[in-house]
Amino acid sequence: MCFLSSISYSQYLWDFGVHAGASNYLGEIGGKSDTRKDFISDIKLSKTQFTVGGFARYKFNPIISGKLGLNWNRISGADYLSSNRARAGRNLSFRNDIIELELTGQFYFVDIPDLGRTYQYRNDFKMYAFVGVAAFYHNPKTYYNGEWTALQPLQTEGVNYSTFGAAVPLGIGLYFTIDKQHRIGWEFDWRTTFTDYLDDVSTVYADPSALTSAEAQALSNRRDELGNDPDVAGRDNYIAGKKRGDPSHNDSYLTTSINYSYIIRGKSSFYRSKYGSIFKKKKYKKRKIRAKF
Repeated sequence: MCFLSSISYSQYLWDFGVHAGASNYLGEIGGKSDTRKDFISDIKLSKTQFTVGGFARYKFNPIISGKLGLNWNRISGADYLSSNRARAGRNLSFRNDIIELELTGQFYFVDIPDLGRTYQYRNDFKMYAFVGVAAFYHNPKTYYNGEWTALQPLQTEGVNYSTFGAAVPLGIGLYFTIDKQHRIGWEFDWRTTFTDYLDDVSTVYADPSALTSAEAQALSNRRDELGNDPDVAGRDNYIAGKKRGDPSHNDSYLTTSINYSYIIRGKSSFYRSKYGSIFKKKKYKKRKIRAKF
């Protein structure tokens, strides 16, 4: 039985799939009534966006798999949604499309190899935790004068930050395997990054005279667009040198998604050793037959 199990296992190592779901972010813009908090306590659900992508997964052994994924994650935020007077008065907003390549290791901690106890081992269920590395390209924009304007070239804080970054993906997931070749799953993925500029906000207000253009000045400080609104903080809170962001915390983003993948059935190690493969045909020696007299 163990021998047959190892042969069967080696036939189903690769699966290829797609995913789609929702995304959100944790940073300076938006939030609730207090100043910035860590993790999900500061998320604005109304600014939830989308994530889509594809992946390839390889199973190294019964408890470890590796996954390579290419994702498009959109995040956004807006100060006008905050009940914090200082945030609302800052009046900043953004949208960012993050193109991400991630490599993760999946570690299975729940494994039910035969759902329903059919003894055919065609359907299974697995849960796993994962961690890895990711590289991404991002380009924060804001809506201004009827169009989406890229913020990084304007250097609204006088900082020329990079549009390329790195992150550490961490999360949990599960999937059902149906008829040995179809997988339907779910993942929750949180990425902590090494940049504080996913939302173009990090430190203090720059001196307007040091900014490169009138457009940069207008998008660095948008308090004046609110006029004399009594529900927001006064203009003196938004001048050069005053707090604009929180550089002590980097930005992060998270996704939750449903995925589908198709399992590729390959030749088992037993089959390859006995019959060869499409890349190398097994050679058989011709036997000489000698007649006996």
